[in-house]
Amino acid sequence: MRVKSEKKNRKKPAPGRRRESPSGRALGGRCGEALDRSESDQLLRWFDAVKRDLSWRRRRDPYSVLVSEVMLQQTRVEVVERYYEAFLVSFPDVRSLAEASEEEVLARWSGLGYYRRARNLQRAARMIAGRGAWPRTAASLRELPGIGDYTAAAVASIAFGEAALALDGNVERVLARRIALDSDPKRALGRRALERAGLELIDGGRAGDSNQALMELGATVCRPRSPHCDVCPLSEGCAARALGRAEEYPVRRVRRQRLAVCWVTAVVERDGRILLLRRPPVPGLMDGLWNLPTIEVEAERRSLSDRELARRFAREHGGRWIVGGARARARHSVTYRDVDVLIVEASIASRGEVAESEEAVFVEVAKLLPTKWAELPTGALVAKALEALLRATAR
Repeated sequence: MRVKSEKKNRKKPAPGRRRESPSGRALGGRCGEALDRSESDQLLRWFDAVKRDLSWRRRRDPYSVLVSEVMLQQTRVEVVERYYEAFLVSFPDVRSLAEASEEEVLARWSGLGYYRRARNLQRAARMIAGRGAWPRTAASLRELPGIGDYTAAAVASIAFGEAALALDGNVERVLARRIALDSDPKRALGRRALERAGLELIDGGRAGDSNQALMELGATVCRPRSPHCDVCPLSEGCAARALGRAEEYPVRRVRRQRLAVCWVTAVVERDGRILLLRRPPVPGLMDGLWNLPTIEVEAERRSLSDRELARRFAREHGGRWIVGGARARARHSVTYRDVDVLIVEASIASRGEVAESEEAVFVEVAKLLPTKWAELPTGALVAKALEALLRATAR
C-alpha cells in the first residue's frame, strides 16, 4: 500500500485510527497492513522464556480453564492462587460442580468475593452437564450464564485452540499503547480498533498461548505506571512508545467516585463460637451469605455510645443487645465503596432471638479464619474482622 509522505499541519487522526511515525510508517503495523508475523513469534518466544508458573496454566481442559477465568475476574492472581487448586479438589469436573448444592459451592468460594460469579459458574456447569457436551467456540460459550466476550474467548482459545482474542484490561492496555488509540477503548469504535490490532498478534497454531502472552505482557511489563518498555518484545512497533507517551494510554475514562462508608460489626461469642447471621437470598451485596452482625452508621456519628449502638443493632437484627466497646478496626472494600469497619464485642441479653427475616448460627472461631475451609459460605468481612480482633487482643 502506498503511504503519503508527511505534510505540515497534519490533521489529528480520527478516533480509533493508528498514528503514523515521522517516516510515514503506521506505528503498530507495517505501512498500515497486517503486522509482520515475526512479531507474534517474538511475543510467543518471550512468553515461553519468562511466563509465570501459575497453577491454572498447567491445565488445558475446558472445565479447569473456565474455573480459573471466572475466579480471575476482578480478583488478583495471588488471591486466586490460594483458592484454585482446592476448589478443583472439591469439584474436580463439571458434573461434580453441577450436582453440588449452592451452599457447598459458596462455602468453597468464601473469600473470593463477587459471589454471583460462583452462582453463574454452577449454572453454567449444570447447562453443560445437561447437554452432555462442551460448547467449543467463543460464540457458543457466550450462551452460558455469566460468560462474556473475554471469558468465552479465553476458554475457546486455551482449551479448543480457536483464534479468538481475549480482551481483558491488561490486553486492552497493551493494544491501546501499541496503536496509540485516541478513542475510548470501552466504546464500539475503540473496541473494534483493539480487536483488529490484537487478532494480528494471535498465532493460529498457538492461539491460547498468544492470549496468555498478551495478558502476561500487560500484567508484568506494560503496566499502568512505569511500563518496562526496554524489555517489551513488541516495543519496536509500539506507537505510544515512539511518541514518548506510553503512560497516557489507554485514554482514561472518568471513573465513578469512590464512597467512604462506616460500618460497625459485632462479634458475639458464646462458648468459643461466634454468631453469624444470614438473610434470605435477594439480589444485592452478600446475598445468601453468612456474616457477622453489621450496621452502617453515618461518618459524623461514628462516636455513638455503646447504648445507642445496642439500640441500632436491635433495630436492624432483632433481640436485646449489649455492646461492650470498640476492640479493633479493619478496612474493607465493596465495589465502589471504601469501608472503615469498627469491630465491637457484644452479647445478646435475651435468648438470642434475631429478626424473623434472618437465620442465626454459632460457629467455632477456628473454622472462620482463612486458613480453614469454611463449612458455611461467609462474606469476606468475617475472617477480616476476626483477624483484626485477634491482632488487637494479642497486643
